[in-house]
Amino acid sequence: MTVAADRVPAPSAPRAVPGQAPAVPDSPAGAESPAGTVDVRGLAAAALARARTHLLGLQQPAGWWKGELATNVTMDAEDLLLREFLGIRTATETEQAARWVRSQQRADGTWANFEGGPADLSTTLEAYVALKLAGDDPAAAHMRAAVRFIREQGGVERCRVFTRLWLALFGLWSWDDLPNLPPELIFLPKWFPFNVYDWGCWARQTIVPLTIVATLRPVRPLAFGIDELRTGAVPGDLAPLRSWRGAFQRLDRALHSYGRHPVRPLRRLAMRRGAEWIIARQEADGSWGGIQPPWVYSIMALHLLGYPLAHPVLQAGLSGLDGFLVHEETPQGPVRRLEACQSPVWDTALAVVGLLDAGEPADSPAVRRAADWLLGEEVTVTGDWAVRRPGLAPGGWAFEFANDLYPDTDDTAEVGLALRRVAHPDAVGVRDALDRAGAWLVGMQSKDGGWGAFDVDNTRELAYKLPFCDFGAAIDPPSADVTAHVVEFLAAEGLGAGEACRTGVAWLLRHQEADGSWFGRWGANHVYGTGAAVPGLISAGVSRAAPAIRRAVRWLEGCQNSDGGWGEDLRSYTDPAWVGRGTSTASQTAWALLALLAAGERSAAVERGVRWLAHTQRADGTWDEPQFTGTGFPGDFYINYHLYRLVFPVSALGRFVRGAHGA
Repeated sequence: MTVAADRVPAPSAPRAVPGQAPAVPDSPAGAESPAGTVDVRGLAAAALARARTHLLGLQQPAGWWKGELATNVTMDAEDLLLREFLGIRTATETEQAARWVRSQQRADGTWANFEGGPADLSTTLEAYVALKLAGDDPAAAHMRAAVRFIREQGGVERCRVFTRLWLALFGLWSWDDLPNLPPELIFLPKWFPFNVYDWGCWARQTIVPLTIVATLRPVRPLAFGIDELRTGAVPGDLAPLRSWRGAFQRLDRALHSYGRHPVRPLRRLAMRRGAEWIIARQEADGSWGGIQPPWVYSIMALHLLGYPLAHPVLQAGLSGLDGFLVHEETPQGPVRRLEACQSPVWDTALAVVGLLDAGEPADSPAVRRAADWLLGEEVTVTGDWAVRRPGLAPGGWAFEFANDLYPDTDDTAEVGLALRRVAHPDAVGVRDALDRAGAWLVGMQSKDGGWGAFDVDNTRELAYKLPFCDFGAAIDPPSADVTAHVVEFLAAEGLGAGEACRTGVAWLLRHQEADGSWFGRWGANHVYGTGAAVPGLISAGVSRAAPAIRRAVRWLEGCQNSDGGWGEDLRSYTDPAWVGRGTSTASQTAWALLALLAAGERSAAVERGVRWLAHTQRADGTWDEPQFTGTGFPGDFYINYHLYRLVFPVSALGRFVRGAHGA
């Protein structure tokens, strides 16, 4: 994604952002006196010691770290709806989930997709239906406020396709008014448009079971309706036939017609093949891809095909979902919420890198335990990535506890960067794992020189033209943050002069934004992309004096907040006015510092950032960060990684303190 430079604010001085913490006093601009330098170093060292202790205290006995991965209440609303659909919803889980959903409602009656974000129609509608399912009185003030917002935004008629699909399961929306998804998609060869491997891995694992659900069109009525959410709006006219939208609208009509009169043997075979495809991709923990969307739709699809809930596949799936629940006691009573995913491999790799940056010995018990656990998590089997790379040997890591079919290049690079710095007694075993990782990453490079997260050359944007596709990112093209992490790993492994690394560097330089930043696909947003790209490029041999690096430094210094920190609101994905702007957060301040330190900066901007981290640190060594700084689907789905507020500041402070002492 690129943003036109003339639409991006480019202030010449640090900005104040409404609602952020008061400015932190800092040394005079440009001060480089020994006394001032010692002062900020002392602050940084003290903050680092507290943070390092806190991080070490979070390690699990088996060696891993895992922070909560928080999202929005659609996870909890859909969890209740799934259990209602399957006939297994209990009063206790309903009460606890509803209490959580209510606690996230804002004063205006709405729900958002991230902390401080704008109200979202589909999220608010799903939350409202879940609360109605839980027994909340529609006449209650909080319910009436939600209805008012939903109707003002166009009602159920304007919510996203996925929300209306959930409603159709219970007869609250007509299947006839949803885009058609024929199960025969499973037969399309990999070279043909709209074959399942044209979608990102998360999307294909969702679409295959949905073709079954949408074909069987189940309706399990509820004891209530949602007429209060309807506005009576009718669909607009068809777009012109010569437009992509118009062509696909007409294709959808044709598919609906075929759905009423399919070739029966072919359809039965497609449903059977789809079920086999789904079952073959269930993970050891019962999940599908380790993420909520394909998980719940796969359970529904198999259940609709006649698999009883007592079947081992469905038992494992439902039991695994229970393992993604977070239970918490609150003043209002116990709550339960569902994580959309879990991130132990990613969190553990980042924790190891942070601790080593902070000066933890490379052979300390904590580091060794983490390395042992990571080595045991290496994916050594072939997954869907091999559809495009059939001759490539496995050798990567996934994000989750169990996701052997979908290791990703980002985790593989970060785990590699961690393991290569560990002093491990099995040096040969570590070296073999790193060699496998390097070979797999080189083999996963897309033809344009960049890296996507899960697949190679997963760039066919035609998928976005389908009427069904309004749920965010559907493909997995190369991104700056992932490419930078891979480049950094390859360079660290001595492969910087190789063709893969050189073309990766060229990709990054081509994709720098006009303002000097890089777009961040998996983190918010340009601060994240720039925080990854600059260290990656420097590690690969790009000069700190290179124009690209100098532009990045100027951009980061230009968007530093007046309090000394950095922040970027998630609205920057849809509104360029927010690029580089937002309330200061610990994780984003650390990303900016990591880039500036890699660029050789020891400026007043760096010192202000370090002071902000030191002055906003909690007494227990971590930081408060209610803001979401992780990205699932840009523009649609966001994540608050609870460990980001700790692991990245530990790295940034560690590199500042140790770099200042010549380490």
